[in-house]
Amino acid sequence: MVSDPASEKINAAPAAALQASAFSRGALLAYLLLIIYASLYPFTGWQSMGLPLQTYLFAGMPRYWTGFDVVTNILGYIPLGILTVFALHPKIRRTGAIVLTLLLGVVLSGAMEATQTLLPNRVASNLDFITNSMGTLIGAVIGSISSHLVLERSRLRHLRHQWLTAQASRGLIIFALWPMAQIYPQSYLFGNGQILPILSDWLSILLETPVDLGSLLRNGVQLSVEQYWLAEAIITALNVSGVLLALLCMLREKAPRAILVLVLLSAALAVKTLATALLFTPANAFAWLTPGAQGGVLLGLCLLSGLAFLPSSAQRRTAIGLLILAFIAVNLAPANPYFIATLETWMQGKFLNFNGAAQFLSLLWPVAALWFLLHATHRVKRT
Repeated sequence: MVSDPASEKINAAPAAALQASAFSRGALLAYLLLIIYASLYPFTGWQSMGLPLQTYLFAGMPRYWTGFDVVTNILGYIPLGILTVFALHPKIRRTGAIVLTLLLGVVLSGAMEATQTLLPNRVASNLDFITNSMGTLIGAVIGSISSHLVLERSRLRHLRHQWLTAQASRGLIIFALWPMAQIYPQSYLFGNGQILPILSDWLSILLETPVDLGSLLRNGVQLSVEQYWLAEAIITALNVSGVLLALLCMLREKAPRAILVLVLLSAALAVKTLATALLFTPANAFAWLTPGAQGGVLLGLCLLSGLAFLPSSAQRRTAIGLLILAFIAVNLAPANPYFIATLETWMQGKFLNFNGAAQFLSLLWPVAALWFLLHATHRVKRT
């Protein structure tokens, strides 16, 4: 019997589509870490109350709760349900995926609530456990219904293979999180990775004496207003050019590179504006738009326009250098006193736990980006 080449191609297409989504699995891992961090933040004051960890399950319903808490708990676990179903696809689907996803949500939520009994500033709640589980179930159903369209016949999946290199899945997750890393307030625009103040606090507690590592490295040098703006311009320019150049490393020649670069930058600025309006006041939504920030964005785009014509391997190495310089600069630069004054109006309120997760993402994002660019298996080439 003679085989038909056309029919073989048709039959091979579904087989090629039914592959595990590395993007979904990476995103699920990142979301699990964010849930754990947000649930146990600030990781201090651990002590046992002498009660079994599962006591909260059999306690009465909380006397004080708000609709905001219920909605937040449900919405917070819906992405977990969706991503878990997508991560299980195509090996486990439909009812099996929903059941396993719900089991994960129940175990995770139960473990987080039980662990919160050891934190004096957190309250374990059976209502939180129920609403988190409901959110997971809702997400699992949504994921099960949409997995076929999203993971097999999605237009986005087609564009992903057309525009991005085959090895870009992990990098896509990391750089898609860059706008989210701008939520936590920072001294300088795009100034992620400012870890010296946290290390200084830890050393101060350990040594029982005030320690300022940044001041020691700067030899106590203070900056003028113009110098603060210059520092912000440099930090912003290094980050803008480094991040966007790293994105270009993952794009094929046929991709609309300029549009995708501007979309990522615009998303980061939009998230920054919205977060500033929510965390402070709507009147301060554009407080981050200082002369230093404006100059840094323009300088970063000008630098990017010249570096965009480098070969892919050279772009990757240059992006690594720019992000390392940005990490060093943001840790050496002193905290802007005008930014510190703005922080005094920051009412964390209901966003306290979310702010912990946002800070975690802001601190670790540069490390994740450098890991992707430096790892041998993640060095992508445009074909």
